[in-house]
This record gives sequence, C-alpha cells and structure tokens, in this order.
Amino acid sequence: MKRAGVIGYPLTHSTSPAIFQAAFDAAGIDAGYEAWPTETEQLEGRINALRGDEMLGANVTIPHKEAVVPLLDRLDPQAELVGAVNTIVHDSGDLIGYNTDVAGFGRALREDAGFDAKGKHVVVLGAGGAARAVALSLIESRAATILLTGRTPRRLTAVVNDLRGQTSAGVTLSWAYWLDGSFLVSLPKADLVVNCTPVGTLGGDAADESILDTDYIPADGTVFDLVYNPAETPLLKAAKEKGAKAVSGLGMLVYQAAESFRLWTGQDADTEKMLTAGREALAGAS
Repeated sequence: MKRAGVIGYPLTHSTSPAIFQAAFDAAGIDAGYEAWPTETEQLEGRINALRGDEMLGANVTIPHKEAVVPLLDRLDPQAELVGAVNTIVHDSGDLIGYNTDVAGFGRALREDAGFDAKGKHVVVLGAGGAARAVALSLIESRAATILLTGRTPRRLTAVVNDLRGQTSAGVTLSWAYWLDGSFLVSLPKADLVVNCTPVGTLGGDAADESILDTDYIPADGTVFDLVYNPAETPLLKAAKEKGAKAVSGLGMLVYQAAESFRLWTGQDADTEKMLTAGREALAGAS
C-alpha cells in the first residue's frame, strides 16, 4: 500500500484524510492518507521519512509551508516563485515541492464564489505561505489592487518584493500594517477580502474569534475565508450579518487537493466525492 499524509501543527480537526481517502477509493488506488502532526523541531525528520519507497508524498499546511523549502531536492517553478510549498512529490527518492494553492484558490474563487478578480480591489489578510499563493493567483487574474495586511512588516515586505515582478500594467501589489490608516480606508472599498490566517479554526487558540469586526467588513463585497473548519467560521458569520457574500475554504481545500492527487498518481480526482467526504467530516466534527 502506498502512503501519503498532511504535515502541519496542530492537525486535530483536519478533514484532509477523509477527502484524500475518498479520492483514492474512487480511483481504485491502494493507498492510505494520514494526518502527521509535526512540530518545528520534528520537521526535518518527517520530511526525510517521505523518501521511503512506499511514500507518494505529502501535503504541507500551517506553519510549515515556507520552512520545508530548504529541506527538498528541488521546486516546481511556481512553488519557487511563491516561496512556499503545500505539496511534496516523492520521485525516485527525490522530493519535489509544488504549490497547488494557486490553482486551488483560483478555481474556488471562480466556481464557489462566482467572482472574477479582473479589475477588482482585494484585501488579503496574512503574509504566510497561503497569502503568497493567493496573491499570485490574484495577480494572474489581473486584480486591480491587491493589499496585503498583517502585523509583521518584514514578512509583508518580503511577499510584495518577491511577487511584484509578476505584476503587469494595471495591477498594483502593496501592503499595509494591521489596522493602520491605509488598511482602514481600503477595507470598505474592497470587492473581495481573503482571510489567509488560521484565526477562527476549530480547535485553535482563536477558534471563537473573527479576524475582522463586523464594522470593517464591506457590505457589498465578498469575504473568502481559507479556514474551512468549522463550515461557518466566525468571520463568515460576521460577513453574513453585514450582508456580504460569505465563501468557505472547503472548495479551495478540495481543488488544491485534486491537484496534489494528480501529481502523485497521474489521474484526475473525483472532486464531487471529495467535497461530499469533506462536508461529512465537517458535520461529524461539529
């Protein structure tokens, strides 16, 4: 039996095992998928274990998407551009890093949110690996303005500097410190707000918190929360109360997972069965 899993910390409420197992079973592939909770000091050992002959690879989530990069043998060009990896493929003993979050977010934005980012104004909350992928996806979709915000200027500057070279005429990428003047001015005008932080995640330290107060949510905008567990996060609840369109991150999770599945197996995944498995797992956890 082949093996794959998700690497992150904590992983108490991850639905990835259910989603991937549904994909393997639907395709008739003899493989199992596990959750591998991994603290920072355990990361190198966990990555090296992926070199075993039975390993297909792994997914990588918070907080390791950037930290795994130097532990791999090489990167796909898009992962190198983003500077973060969410999928590792075992290829004849070598470990290759990919980033399927870019495509996964783009598909979820189109299919789940019904949102065309071209010419739109977007605020991205966070500056980690997920925010990097979301920003690149929005650049590729030709959003007019993409404003990243967070509490660590060094990380925000790094994201903007790394990705600014990918922007074209009509696309502006910048950053603002959390709750500073430019951030507060931009939020009410935003067509789309994307939460790329773990705030609101079931079982996390801020499980009951919305990263934005209702007053800051644009009433006519779309709020996309990459957090998928619970199905309705505090942020999405606040967005609905404000009258904004609220979009869960479950679709993005499944679509990026389908890309990982294809990289591991060479086959297309049954995303409908993956979505069903994800919804059932969320219902069981609630």
